[in-house]
Amino acid sequence: MHDCGKVTTPVHVVDKATKLQTIHDRIDLIDTRFEVIRRDAEIALLRNLAQPGADRPALEQAFQARLAEIGADQEFLRFCNTGSEAMKPADQERVQAISLKYRFPHSPGSETDFLTPDELKNLTIRAGTLTTEERQVINHHINVTIKMLEALPWPKHLRNVPEYAGGHHERMDGKGYPRGLTREQMSVQARIMGIADIFEALTARDRPYKKGQTLTESLQILGQLRLNGHVDPDLFDIFVRERVYLRYAEKFLDPTQIDEVDVSRIPGYSGD
Repeated sequence: MHDCGKVTTPVHVVDKATKLQTIHDRIDLIDTRFEVIRRDAEIALLRNLAQPGADRPALEQAFQARLAEIGADQEFLRFCNTGSEAMKPADQERVQAISLKYRFPHSPGSETDFLTPDELKNLTIRAGTLTTEERQVINHHINVTIKMLEALPWPKHLRNVPEYAGGHHERMDGKGYPRGLTREQMSVQARIMGIADIFEALTARDRPYKKGQTLTESLQILGQLRLNGHVDPDLFDIFVRERVYLRYAEKFLDPTQIDEVDVSRIPGYSGD
């Protein structure tokens, strides 16, 4: 119910598994361009070998070095496309350098950068697979959720459901969305929803853009979110101390995700 507004979110945004995915993953187009670059390098080698007095060993050594360089750049772009880790500025700069390193035929007599502006924009996304514009589309679902829930004729004992469900993307420091509420402005139930939503998202195994995290990995990430003002610190401590995570895991997670949790290594956990 808390995500019912996602019925209005385009599927190609919700299920964007890689940075270059649209109807298909455009990394395949980039792989094809790399094959053209390899072909051109081989043609250049053959032409040079046909020259009188050609130094065959030196030319072939340079050709193999060129192939290794092309292969390394191709694998790097494929890795960047997964969006599995936050990109460092140096990695973003390398993507830009690769785009300029290789020239690609655009039309007879003209060449263009190896990557299109849109490909470059997507491959240099700092974290995840969504551009800023796509993330705004995703974030809008909560506004729709609130409108949908507030339009329903709730009985008296459920009249606060819109507030509970609509607050799961707020932060305790007021930097969340859609209303920028602080901890003091939110009900306990809404703050609980925030922790539950993040934990479910971290451990979920049905997302095309990520794998399901283990309990330890998920709790460490949640602990960092506790430290930076994202989730309620007191409720997080209860969540860990009472092992709520384990009761959920035993019902819904794959056994391979249920590892032994060392609570002393969870960031921000007080243990009190």
